[in-house]
Amino acid sequence: MRHKKVQKRQTAPDKVYKSVLVAKFINRIMIDGKKTVAENLVYKALDDIKAKGEDPLKILEKAVQSVSPKQEIKARRVGGANYQVPIEVRGERKTALSIRWIVESAQKRSNKEFHTFDQKLVAEFMDAIDNKGEAIKKRDNTHRQAEANKAFAHFRW
Repeated sequence: MRHKKVQKRQTAPDKVYKSVLVAKFINRIMIDGKKTVAENLVYKALDDIKAKGEDPLKILEKAVQSVSPKQEIKARRVGGANYQVPIEVRGERKTALSIRWIVESAQKRSNKEFHTFDQKLVAEFMDAIDNKGEAIKKRDNTHRQAEANKAFAHFRW
């Protein structure tokens, strides 16, 4: 019997900003199903951005845009040898990776300069827009690896 195509689940927009991107951030930050805690953190971070006189949704989109990778590497096994094959990153995965990297780098930030997670998140957004910060380093590292393994691009299929 053939496998049927699995339908991709659609993320519902969040309550306040009616944005799917904000909802995805909330879902990524959520731990143990505690969605209200995650919502409060994200909304507090976006309110902090609004307090600075910026448009929070534009800042968020710009940050995700600047962190999203164009290429990544995938391990392929060809004739008993593993090759790191560079592949182009498509839409959904691009946003998923950038959200993951921004949240992870915000979590890694030290508690010395920022005390709460929402402050760390705001700082990470601002760093991403200025093309610096941990998430941008991660993107550049991924691009560097893809560039280094460009010789194996013919193994792509």
